[in-house]
Amino acid sequence: MVKLELDQVVMRRMKEDDIETVKALIKEGCQGTENRLVLHLLTRPLCLLLLATISSFLRCLLHSFILALLVPVFLVIVYLKFTMPRYTGVLGTSRACWDYVGSSYRGPQDDTLSNPYARISGKTLGPKKKAKRRNVPKEKEESGEWVDPERERAAGQVWLADWDGEVVGCVAREGERRSGVRRICRVVVGCWYRREGLGRLLVQSLEQRERETGAGRVYAYVPCPSKAAEAFFRKLGYRLQGEGTYGEEEEEEERLEKAETGFLGFQITKVFFKDL
Repeated sequence: MVKLELDQVVMRRMKEDDIETVKALIKEGCQGTENRLVLHLLTRPLCLLLLATISSFLRCLLHSFILALLVPVFLVIVYLKFTMPRYTGVLGTSRACWDYVGSSYRGPQDDTLSNPYARISGKTLGPKKKAKRRNVPKEKEESGEWVDPERERAAGQVWLADWDGEVVGCVAREGERRSGVRRICRVVVGCWYRREGLGRLLVQSLEQRERETGAGRVYAYVPCPSKAAEAFFRKLGYRLQGEGTYGEEEEEEERLEKAETGFLGFQITKVFFKDL
């Protein structure tokens, strides 16, 4: 494990040159998530009953207990593997990770999030270097394709944790759908920099940014089998939707922000929220 100096971390907007790096980081962060979701779905009582019923029918045809048991399980796993990118891309939506990553680099390229650790240490941080500008066709530049506020608002934002020129983590929020409401759809920290407080820094810095822009509530979508992610957001002051008693306003919010369902309608995400 590498000792990470949080006061040296610059949290900046993703640039076009960072897209492939971020995709690789997200892919690394998702390792194991698919398998946990598959196991979670396969062990639901209704799914077990369905598999047992199909196995009983196949046993009469195949005359083999092992084949009758393995064939339906294998087919369900293959089906889930093909459909799983929808669930593990942007949690809470049907957009895959490469969709929002490829669309979210537009906007102020030198924009950064505040780092409270830098203020404590008395250091002022900014982007390390300005990336060289790629040769953009003049007609595209004039058309506003590269910096389009409407497209940026729809695509959302991806913020990177840059430490000494290396991307060590990222946090992504979905595009604005409702006024005053933001949705965190992905928090990823590089495997060598975990348990150093970087995830907390990313989320809290993004919360501060959204608070300054007028947001009143932030939602976070967490995979059902991820106990570590649930504990992480609870420590940051998030509450699980559905816990406790709500008034009419809270019930309306719960109808608007629903947990995502997968195979056979089983819930595969949990919705956490925090009032800013």
